[in-house]
This record gives sequence, structure tokens and C-alpha cells, in this order.
Amino acid sequence: MTKQATETKQMTKPQLLIYEDVKPISKEKHKDLCVKTGSDYSFAKEVNSVPLMAIEFIHAAAEYPIVFAGDTEKVTPVVIMGTSAKENLFIKDENWDAKYIPAFIRRYPFIFASPDDGKTLTLCIDEKFDGCNTQGKGERLFDDDGERTQFLENTLKFLENYQIHHQRTQIFCKKLVELELLEPMQARIAESADDKKPKNLTGFWGVKRDKLKSISEENVQQLFKNDGLELIYLHLHSLRNFLSIVEKAAV
Repeated sequence: MTKQATETKQMTKPQLLIYEDVKPISKEKHKDLCVKTGSDYSFAKEVNSVPLMAIEFIHAAAEYPIVFAGDTEKVTPVVIMGTSAKENLFIKDENWDAKYIPAFIRRYPFIFASPDDGKTLTLCIDEKFDGCNTQGKGERLFDDDGERTQFLENTLKFLENYQIHHQRTQIFCKKLVELELLEPMQARIAESADDKKPKNLTGFWGVKRDKLKSISEENVQQLFKNDGLELIYLHLHSLRNFLSIVEKAAV
């Protein structure tokens, strides 16, 4: 369907992450397929970070550390959810233990694939998702006439909006790189006050406060008009949530 004396942990890089067997959706192949979604988020239990869109910062900043993953030329925002490579501290008894669930998680098992850098988008599904079935459980993708169901239409709209906000997020990130506002960061994770071997969570970037204060008035105005300043301060404010991550890890 087209449209140092411490243990160091490297943060997971954004990629397909939770997806295992992504296939294009077609009425020929999936005419009898149903998708049952619910409150079971165990599919994400071994993912310690997922990409975040700029529009999500205001919600995510209250509960997660928001940082940037990538290299010196291209970065993307992510939320950190664990202190080890295969650890999601926000999964509790298969439920999501936070008020806000990132859109990257909410769109699963669906995803857009593109062979030409976003010019052509194909709606796909992870056929390995436990909720995929042909026993009539959940929502059908196509009706008896082979037409898209309202469920599939709503899913398509959700992913179209996701793609739009993803592109806007990349514009914001490109500006951060252009202004050289980012620097490598690490978070020191101690499981207790007397922990003699704390872990260093590394492999991500954060905004340099000193550099932000030194940019030109013209760039400040541009960031302000494009809501970039608000996003930067939400990112900086969210870093205090590393304390919450530590507390979750210690439970």
C-alpha cells in the first residue's frame, strides 16, 4: 500500500528496533488479516531508546530524558528508557509505566518504507507482531469487498502525520548541527549512594548551554520564531529525568 574505572554502556541507535519482519500491506496478501492491539508492550521490552518527534517534546519532557543520537552531520531526538542496551525500564508487567507513550511505539506494528528518501511511501506491517492473526481477533485491514477498513484508514492517516512531523523534526535538528550547538554527553548512573562502580551511559548528544548563549541575535530570533528555543529548553529541562531512570533501575 503506497503512500573508565566505570562500566560504559552505549545507547541504542535509532533504527527499525522493534520491527522484525516488515512487509508491504496489500489486499491480495492481507485480505483476511486482523490486528489485535492493546496494553501489551512487551515487544519493546529490550529497547532502551526510541526516536522522538519535535511535537512530542512537551509531553515527553515530563517523564523521559530527551537527547540526540547520530553523528556530527545528522542527529535525531530520542528518549532514553533504560540504562543498558537491552533494557526498557518503562515496561512493567507488559504495561507501559508512564503517562506518555512515544508515537514510535504507538504506531507499531505499522511503518512506512521508502526506496527513494521519502518520495514514495509504502505502508508496511511487521508480520511477526503477536497481534497479527487470521482468527478474527482485533481489527481487519480490509473488508469483504477488499476495501480498506476504517481502522486501516485511521492507521494510514496516523503514519502520514508521523511522517510530516518527522520531516519538521529533521529541519530543527539540521539547525542545531548548523549552529554547532551539540556536544557529546554522558550520564553517570549509580544504582545506590555507595555504588563504587557506576555506569556511564554514552553515545548521545546534548545542547551546549554556553554555545547557546553565544549565538547571534538573528539566530536566536529564528529559533524563537520556529519554536526551536522552546524545544531546546524542553530538552535541557528533560535531562533531570535521568534521576528518575536511576530510581527505576534501582527498584
